[in-house]
Amino acid sequence: MKNTEILTKLNLEQKCALLSGAGTFTTRGYQKAGVPAITLSDGPNGVRKQAGAADHLGLNPSVPATCFPTAATVACSWDPALGEEIGRAMGEEAAAQEVSVLLGPGLNTKRSPLCGRNFEYFSEDPYLSGKMAAAYVRGIQSEGIAACPKHFAANSQELRRMASDSVLDERTLRELYLTGFEIVVKESAPKTIMSSYNLVNGTYANENAHLLQEILREAWGFAGAVVTDWGGSNDHALGVKNGSTLEMPAPGGDAVRELLAAVQSGKISEADVDARLDELLTLVLDTSAAVQKHSRSFDADAHHALARRAAAESTVLLQNDGILPLAADTKVAILGDFAETPRYQGAGSSAVNSLKVDTVLENLAQSGLQVLGFAPGFDRRGMADAAKEAEAVALAKQADVAVLFLGLDEIKESEGLDRSDMKLADNQIALLKAVQQANPNTVVVLNAGSSLETPWLTHCRAVVYGALGGQAGAGAVLDVLTGKLNPCGKLAETWANRYEDTPAKDNFAGAGRTVQYREGLYVGYRYYQTAGVPVAFPFGHGLSYTNFAYSDLKASAEGVTLTVTNTGDRAGAEIVQLYVAKPDAKIFRPAQELKGFAKVPLRPGESRTVVIPLDDKAFRYWNTQTDRWEIEGGQYELRVGASCADIRLTAAVEVAGTDAPDPYAGKTLPHYKTGSVQNVPDAEWETLLGHAIPQDTIKIDRNMTLGELNHSRSPLGWLIWAVLTALLNASYKKGKPDLNILFQYNMPLRALAKMTGGAISMGMVDGLVMELQGFWIIGLVRVIYEAVKNQILNAQMERRLRGA
Repeated sequence: MKNTEILTKLNLEQKCALLSGAGTFTTRGYQKAGVPAITLSDGPNGVRKQAGAADHLGLNPSVPATCFPTAATVACSWDPALGEEIGRAMGEEAAAQEVSVLLGPGLNTKRSPLCGRNFEYFSEDPYLSGKMAAAYVRGIQSEGIAACPKHFAANSQELRRMASDSVLDERTLRELYLTGFEIVVKESAPKTIMSSYNLVNGTYANENAHLLQEILREAWGFAGAVVTDWGGSNDHALGVKNGSTLEMPAPGGDAVRELLAAVQSGKISEADVDARLDELLTLVLDTSAAVQKHSRSFDADAHHALARRAAAESTVLLQNDGILPLAADTKVAILGDFAETPRYQGAGSSAVNSLKVDTVLENLAQSGLQVLGFAPGFDRRGMADAAKEAEAVALAKQADVAVLFLGLDEIKESEGLDRSDMKLADNQIALLKAVQQANPNTVVVLNAGSSLETPWLTHCRAVVYGALGGQAGAGAVLDVLTGKLNPCGKLAETWANRYEDTPAKDNFAGAGRTVQYREGLYVGYRYYQTAGVPVAFPFGHGLSYTNFAYSDLKASAEGVTLTVTNTGDRAGAEIVQLYVAKPDAKIFRPAQELKGFAKVPLRPGESRTVVIPLDDKAFRYWNTQTDRWEIEGGQYELRVGASCADIRLTAAVEVAGTDAPDPYAGKTLPHYKTGSVQNVPDAEWETLLGHAIPQDTIKIDRNMTLGELNHSRSPLGWLIWAVLTALLNASYKKGKPDLNILFQYNMPLRALAKMTGGAISMGMVDGLVMELQGFWIIGLVRVIYEAVKNQILNAQMERRLRGA
């Protein structure tokens, strides 16, 4: 152990106390033992250190900081070097604000386009996610503080996120949902990782020995601290035993007593406590020293410029018939509410109090365009407004080009709330159609943190996807529209034609707690290409104002080299993608998978030799029979292209196999062999899982959510449920979700003891459970008894700890 000298100065109670937070974003400190307290802070696209009363949902004001484009946006740059620059800037701002741990980046694989938090995550592809996230971590930690990649693992939806059980086969878990984290751990050595709220195959992620010990620590060599998501601890003692280091936010004395009792009963050992505390002390001491030495200032203008460049390089030109770029002095009508009030980040714990926010209207003077005027055109909340539409149409008629800014409003994309569909609001589509009738030269700019259905594409000549571009995104989009910058972004997720085409449509955010990942390996392009399902825009798609030619491919099992030439008259950058396929595979697999990429800047007429290496992940698959990574030997195709659907060059290579037995021998898995996984029968799903489908029943226990209290046997429970539901519905009607109510609605009862700073104990929760089970008087008496007991024990413990 690294910190034996400090450990010997602490008694068991003090050790246990250190393993949970003192405040919403602070750890405990013991100055007598040389242990300082440190501050943790959101978030993944900018620092959200709260200025006043702290909360974990971004409800209260925070210290101003640079709001960079979200992860979903920067992933479209396919540029780890850019990600590292952003990470370094965020790390600098965090350290300047005396933050030791920055809670990000988020890199969960995007299983469904409806996940409300997809704007915080990079991609549907774990290789791209892992490479981008590793770059962020290296940048953040170059400032001496800790990055905290999240949420580990298989965290794919917001509905019942603190009590849902992600049920999936081991191969899918390893290949899709853990590979990104594996890349991060091995390539950037994060000092912390955040465990997710959900269960994984029946065990909470934060106390899951398979995840935290066998895979994270033993197989990958992670030596840092595991931090719970806020309120994400279920059994604190099991968490400590199985690899969870720090329980956040501030569960109070009850958590300390839980660990003490667990050691005394033999449930865990003091050695388990010491192991976790050694991890925590290393984190605290290293980052605290770095923060103390760090400057308290940073160059806000330079960071704003970086945010603008990041937004520009991440902008994706989805469609263009030649109308873009707009020539100088083009007479334009600027339409759409988002031009005046931009959507530039998501809602929830990642929301940054931006130092400043550019708008399209404010940046038009520098665009070189002749602006005839602006009309909002639509009601942001989706209400029909004939007057606004008429105003926009009238303005469009006067212009050479109508530029229409559309997107998702705040209620559509938020932590705590999954999207209900993939559609633009009806009033926005109606405006687009009306504007196009008035002026066929219509260009659409889209702001959204996730993919959309686009049946309206025929009503515009070009579509520019600005995603959620951060505080400087508006200026970046104008630079792309006018050709000051040549767009080079490419999609990091597939855009399906319809939600009904997506692979997990019947198994995402359903009625019960159990979330069945029946689609297995077939997520995103892995599904669409294997099953032959047409899409609107494929993974890796993105247009340019120039053209690129690919030639001279040379390939081996170690990688490829090729020549890329800019054949147009503008400088630009091409993102070259390398996919691996095995058409004659005996072990079923997706049609092809991304295994390498390179961003290549080129002047007009310039050619460059591009080298894309292949690593140990290029040909492997997880074999559930041997319980390890294996390689099926034989011939593979290395496919190089401009997207997964635009393959330019192909070469065959021979790869030596590991001669492992076929884990599916004798098993009937027709849907998984063809990739047609939307309607997998129960028997086939159970064959892949290797066990029966878990029963999905609501239990009246510590993990019943407040939104499930209508299933209790208590009038009190029914009343609480009715009030919460009414408040939630009222917030929807206002067009702005109440994040606090949303969090409470999906919160399990146990979280009352984890999120109230020690005011509520688990004994009180157990009394409440008795009340909800129908033992009304006994339950309430126990709540009162446990409340008095908790207050007395907390006061006694704090006196002992203060006297230490």
